[in-house]
Amino acid sequence: MLDNQIKCLTDLNNLRSAPSLNRSQSNKLMKELISHMNNSDWFTLGIMTSSSKLAIFTLREIESYFNWSAMKVAEKPLEDGPVFLKANQKTGDIYVRIEHGLGEGILLSCQHDEISKNSSTFGPFPLDFFTVKD
Repeated sequence: MLDNQIKCLTDLNNLRSAPSLNRSQSNKLMKELISHMNNSDWFTLGIMTSSSKLAIFTLREIESYFNWSAMKVAEKPLEDGPVFLKANQKTGDIYVRIEHGLGEGILLSCQHDEISKNSSTFGPFPLDFFTVKD
């Protein structure tokens, strides 16, 4: 799918890596995402990127964007390499593991306290999607 064809959250579903988005696309996707987030109890995040340092930096930007309490790194690799970071807002734990062959981007899953409600995962979003833009 071409980047200019991204018009709603479901357009991201089958992408391996986050697309480049223009301001209009980002604003539209953010409004749609916030609508889903407002109907959720808590969130998990997956960040696919080139290093633990960049993954944790990206997570800290997301925490700041939403004014969330900082989560703690429970586990991260000692060696350098491409990583998958998984953060669980409910437990406050962050796990980072080396993972080759992934794309790049952020996955956000809207979770519910009621087991009968299904979670929904959105993304991949660009790594700078949750930074304040002027």
